[in-house]
Amino acid sequence: MKKAHSDRDIRGVLIPVTNGRLLLPNASIAEVITYAEPEPVEGGPSWLLGRVRWRGWRLPLVSFARLAGYADSEGELGAKVAVLKALGDNPGLPYFAVLTQGFPRLTTVSRDELVPRDDGGGPREGVLGDVLVRDNEAAIPDLAALEQRIVEAMAGAQ
Repeated sequence: MKKAHSDRDIRGVLIPVTNGRLLLPNASIAEVITYAEPEPVEGGPSWLLGRVRWRGWRLPLVSFARLAGYADSEGELGAKVAVLKALGDNPGLPYFAVLTQGFPRLTTVSRDELVPRDDGGGPREGVLGDVLVRDNEAAIPDLAALEQRIVEAMAGAQ
């Protein structure tokens, strides 16, 4: 028998990144597209991989694994790009993209299944907190801070 979802359940997405996973609300994902080599952004930080084209936009492509310190490099073989809806009111950044290592997976998360986790490593850039969702370790990204970092990086780059 299938478990009924309560009003307190959250439809989430587990996004695989190099050496980790992100947990985001399903509503934050606009689309998942095939990876294509991004246009370089001169003078940008190492986590800003460049810009990718999507529906007439040139979106900043972020390596969350590099930003949060999960990995120094990323593989492109089999990689996908998750297009995320920006939460800020910046008309120049309605969307941005995150490099993923495979397809995001839909999941329903109840309050009981979301267990805060502390790996003792201290705070990581762009991470609000670490959680355990059933048997999956995941980071909850700080999307507002990430958007601000992207805006600053794009302003400082050519």
